Amino acid sequence: MLETRIDTVDSRPRTKLRLFAIVAVAIALLVVAFGIFSRMRTESSLTRWTDAQSTPVVTIIRPTAAEKAEALTLPGSVQAYNSAAIYARTTGYISRWFVDIGDPVRAGQVLAVLDAPEVDQQVAAARADLQTAQANRALAQSTATRWNNLLAKDAVSKQETDEKIGDLAAKTAIANAASANVRRLGALQGFTHLVAPFSGVVTSRSTQIGALVTAGTAASTPLFTVADIGRMRVYVRVPQPYSGAFHPGLHASLSVPEYPGRDFDIQLVRSAGAVDPQSGTVLMEFQAANGDKALKPGAYAQVKLPLGAGSPGAGVRLPPSAMIIGANGTQVAVIGPDGKALLKTVTIGRDNGDNVEISAGLNASDRVIDNPPDSLQTGDAVRTTRPGATRAAS
Repeated sequence: MLETRIDTVDSRPRTKLRLFAIVAVAIALLVVAFGIFSRMRTESSLTRWTDAQSTPVVTIIRPTAAEKAEALTLPGSVQAYNSAAIYARTTGYISRWFVDIGDPVRAGQVLAVLDAPEVDQQVAAARADLQTAQANRALAQSTATRWNNLLAKDAVSKQETDEKIGDLAAKTAIANAASANVRRLGALQGFTHLVAPFSGVVTSRSTQIGALVTAGTAASTPLFTVADIGRMRVYVRVPQPYSGAFHPGLHASLSVPEYPGRDFDIQLVRSAGAVDPQSGTVLMEFQAANGDKALKPGAYAQVKLPLGAGSPGAGVRLPPSAMIIGANGTQVAVIGPDGKALLKTVTIGRDNGDNVEISAGLNASDRVIDNPPDSLQTGDAVRTTRPGATRAAS
């Protein structure tokens, strides 16, 4: 009985130790499990945050419908019907000038006179050489005639007669060359008188009496500029989508800043028939009568072109910030049906500066991405700043 009681007393501490060990192991396992769960949760949150940061945040705008305009207003460049810069063809000093800016001139009128003594001396020397050549030719001609007569009487040989005839031909060629040189220097001497090539108005003068004029150099400047302003040319660059609506004979109106409220009638004369790859426009030439000299060469003007049935539709408007210009042309990024980015190729009908009119490739119901990232491609996931919120394009 005593031994059994001792064994029971000894087993109680062992049971407590065993129970304490089990509780300690359980706590340790809980701590480890909690640490693993916390790490997995942190990694999952980091992955979600990284994915969210890699998805670009974009702003959605709605295109606005553009009203179809009845007229197309474009800048135009006014130029004279004919314009010529008058250069000196010979070197000399300005002796006299007779016209100034704004003076009317007629065709052939003398504008200025140059003093070229070197040319005058060259002309005198050339004329003396011509007289010498003509005298030698006359002597060779009489000699050849005399030897021909002697040959008929068998007084001289055929060889000697041919030599005299050949000398006559050589002297004749020398005389012709001297005559051509006299004419050349005479023409050069005539260039000392600067004349107007056609009737018009002097628009510039850059010479003074006594000024040295050097001809034939890259640094030469025109002494005068004469412009025919009785009729004016107006050049307008028309955007390609509208170029098919305008044909020769079309009348348009032109306005200039110095005459507010006044419209000048101009008529389309010709078109370049080719699109400038740099600007995407077609150059067209208009002409206008300028009897009262109101239009001036080089003036900036606004040209209002009437739009007919053949002009493109109004389309929609977008700010320029929504445009993507790249190797694939002009594109716009929109939100596709799957909620991802979709790049659409569009056609620009008109650039108004603060907005762009899209004539094809985009609908008013499309959700357009404003300021799209450069790396955005079709199928990329995007997030909006406020899901479902959009703003209208100005």
